[in-house]
Amino acid sequence: MSSPELLKSFFTHLDELRSRIVKSLGAFILAAVVCFYYAKDMLSWVTASAGHLMFTSPGGAFSAVMNVTITMAVILASPVILYQVWAFVATALRPQERRLVFIFGPLSLVLFCAGVLFAFFVAVPLAYKFLMSFASEDLVPMVSVDNYLSFLASLIIAFGVTFELPLVLGFLAMLGIATPEFLRQKRRHAIILILIVAAVCTPPDVASQVLLAVPLLFLYEAGIVCARLMQKKPHKTQDPLKI
Repeated sequence: MSSPELLKSFFTHLDELRSRIVKSLGAFILAAVVCFYYAKDMLSWVTASAGHLMFTSPGGAFSAVMNVTITMAVILASPVILYQVWAFVATALRPQERRLVFIFGPLSLVLFCAGVLFAFFVAVPLAYKFLMSFASEDLVPMVSVDNYLSFLASLIIAFGVTFELPLVLGFLAMLGIATPEFLRQKRRHAIILILIVAAVCTPPDVASQVLLAVPLLFLYEAGIVCARLMQKKPHKTQDPLKI
């Protein structure tokens, strides 16, 4: 391909990316408007298990409302956002591979929702209960609503995104970029990377990091299974002398 053709292809993909980002942003803004209308009800719901929370600045309550609005808007807009991601990826695939987007798209939404639900109903309560267990007569917990919502949002988004790992590894295997053998050989490196990701994507406490790292280890093993099922098969050439 000549340089002008490469340049044209680059700008075509750049325009496609811009279009997908604009549509995703539009879905997020629309979801944010809806979530802001119900923000107080959602705030009461998501903080119910945390007990009494406080805010320490005049804008603390408004900041909490915006925090829960943004988090819920990301979740509500996730079907559109994930569709735009896969639609952009499909432009780089061969026609016979694009059909798989209709499988990967819904599966990615299911895995994202599974991660969000796991975080909200399992990881957050366990981590919060563990951290609050260190309270004593001399250490009285006074958790602000901003801190709790930041803690909640970081875990929810982190689990939602990282639960996509098996699907991503299977997709890479389908394209021939990664193989099950390669993933097994790099298992020790993956463990180190998982620990780093868990430390970066969660609040700075050991409980949250462990609660994300352990599922990620299992998801990596599940990704190896997916890679084995979806790996790109080499084309077999028929022997012309064989009848």
